[in-house]
Amino acid sequence: MENINLSIVTPYGTIYDGEVKYVIMPGSEGEFGVYPGHYNLLSLLKVGVVEFESTNGSKELVAINWGYAQVSPTDVKVLADGAVAISGNLESEIASAIDNAKQLLNEATSDSAIIGTVVSRIESAAKSRF
Repeated sequence: MENINLSIVTPYGTIYDGEVKYVIMPGSEGEFGVYPGHYNLLSLLKVGVVEFESTNGSKELVAINWGYAQVSPTDVKVLADGAVAISGNLESEIASAIDNAKQLLNEATSDSAIIGTVVSRIESAAKSRF
């Protein structure tokens, strides 16, 4: 199976840059998935989680406050105003990343339902790692 190149950047630097199997993003009109060969697309992204599977099979999450996604058949470029990668090898690193993501989300929106949904998704994914 082919892979797709994913780049997630913020004004402060690159969060992720590499090949992935697929990407799921929080579009302004709802979540959407991108696989290799996807048609060209430009989308506004809302507060939520960018989920992707790396080529080694691990599922990764990046919380974003808002941004844009540019999709082509071979690339996905996410330009986010703010983003926090939910990663680490230790439970304490994951907990710190979740706290940082909560802070980012609280600064982006006052909608507690959206924040609760995103945080719940992040925490569920983090628990599955341990």
